Amino acid sequence: MGIPHCLQNTTWYHPLSSCYGKACHLPVELEYKAAWAIKELNFNLKTAGERRLIQLNELDEIRHLAYENSKIYKERTKAFHDRKIIPKNFAPNDQVLLFNSRLKLFPGKLRSRWSGPFRIKEVRPYGAVVLWDPMGGDFTVNGQRLKPYLASTTIPQETTLLLAIHQILKEVPYSQANDFKQSAEWEATH
Repeated sequence: MGIPHCLQNTTWYHPLSSCYGKACHLPVELEYKAAWAIKELNFNLKTAGERRLIQLNELDEIRHLAYENSKIYKERTKAFHDRKIIPKNFAPNDQVLLFNSRLKLFPGKLRSRWSGPFRIKEVRPYGAVVLWDPMGGDFTVNGQRLKPYLASTTIPQETTLLLAIHQILKEVPYSQANDFKQSAEWEATH
């Protein structure tokens, strides 16, 4: 019940280490009687203790260097990331477009990832912005998801639209096209 079951296969490891995952230290008798073997094992506790302290100090130095290197790496990546962030200053009643992050993965070929325009109702600290949508009311978004909407809100009544020559020539019969190119309207557009 309390004893873990292990598979019965042959390994080079001790059964305790294969079941529990920890090394097993059993008492061992030394059978070497030669002087060279005893010198190699170095049973002098004082020199072995000094050697162990040196190894521990080296390990602390390596950890300290790794900590410093990771700190330098984090500072560099933060500086690189902060360089990419463009400060955006919004004021109430500005018109903005909102980035739709759901369209980031599968946007469609010609579908815009920006929705809106929305009007800013309030700018809160730490980049939060309250938007007003005439269809649905107010909602809060992160200011990094916004960009200014630069188009004018109203189109003036007296707007002239200049058409390209191939669109104009489609409407004019071919016999009159040469006369049209010499006319004053052609000169005004080109």
